[in-house]
Amino acid sequence: MNSYFASCPRGLEHLLAEDLSAAGAAHVKTVAGGTTFAGDWAVCYAVNLHSRIATRVLLRVAARGYAREDDIYKLALETDWPSWFLPTQTMRVDITAIKSPLKSLDFTTLRIKDAICDRFRRDCGDVRPSIDTRSPDVRVHAFLTADSCTLYLDTSGDPLWQRGLRQKSVDAPLKENLAAGILRLAGWQPGMPLFDPMCGSGTFLLEAAQIAHGIAPGSRREFAFERLRSFDAAAWRKLRESALAAEKPVAWAQLFGSDISAQAVRAATANLDRAGLLEAVELINADLLETEAPADGGILVCNPPYGIRLEEQESLAAFYPQLGSALKKHFAGWNCYFFTADLRMPKLMRLAPSKKTPLYNGALECRLFEFKMVAGSNRKGAAAPSGNTENF
Repeated sequence: MNSYFASCPRGLEHLLAEDLSAAGAAHVKTVAGGTTFAGDWAVCYAVNLHSRIATRVLLRVAARGYAREDDIYKLALETDWPSWFLPTQTMRVDITAIKSPLKSLDFTTLRIKDAICDRFRRDCGDVRPSIDTRSPDVRVHAFLTADSCTLYLDTSGDPLWQRGLRQKSVDAPLKENLAAGILRLAGWQPGMPLFDPMCGSGTFLLEAAQIAHGIAPGSRREFAFERLRSFDAAAWRKLRESALAAEKPVAWAQLFGSDISAQAVRAATANLDRAGLLEAVELINADLLETEAPADGGILVCNPPYGIRLEEQESLAAFYPQLGSALKKHFAGWNCYFFTADLRMPKLMRLAPSKKTPLYNGALECRLFEFKMVAGSNRKGAAAPSGNTENF
């Protein structure tokens, strides 16, 4: 069996572990920012194809302690790269370090590149891979701790949150694997009404529509493992064809989206249409503060603006009390989830969250706030829901 590391957004490691176990992985162990596991190539292919949470799947090829750059060079030189890929292919080297004593990671990256090229020259004559930092055939990743270096081959290529579906985007779009994790944390299941009232380019809706129709997240894209010498084309074809055969015909899925920006609604419509999933979703251009609930109950989920600049924070401070009132007035019977880096939100909304889940959007620490809206809401004097769904 091979050893792997799958990365994911911080806070979603336990969900990634569930994906890995479902794909048949062994020795699954969560660590900060991802999960280690073991498995054969079929497991690697399955994780890349089916995991909605993973960012990359890295194959471990070598590891050793080090004290200086030359130790890392020797480790890379001793690794049998020609058994993994061809000297005519392009490559890129990336490095990540935690508490490494080395002075220059750029220099260390260069030493790894030199070692790989020197190994190819030694084994294959005067020929070596060329460097392509934009679209390489092969990506090598090095991970340094204070005293150890691990070398990986990337089996994914482009990050796995790139499903190959979304073309149009708006400012600060949410990555697809983070959106999928939030849907899982919210407890949404196909058949339940889902409403994103700040839908932007439609990431939550795209993920939910794929889930509702059994569409594997990697079924519409290519992977780096297809360019490795170990690639088993027959096994991959069988796995992918099985995933495609399991898809359901597209139909209405009780997915609702709206946005105050007409441009955002157009972008979401275009993305859903391109993915062939527009029939599953109903979209309108509307202000959340004036929008009635589209069903008697369900899951409301959204990623509101964070307010980085002072004037944005002041605007949000005025918006949040209105948002709290709108939820109490129109969304009794709904479980509402807001993903934000603005930790003031519950207090300014005058609502007590029933759950606060720490998550990260890249390096930015955020929270997923859960508000269970009941009749009369979370505080005295809240208005009862009108039950009017004419906006939809």
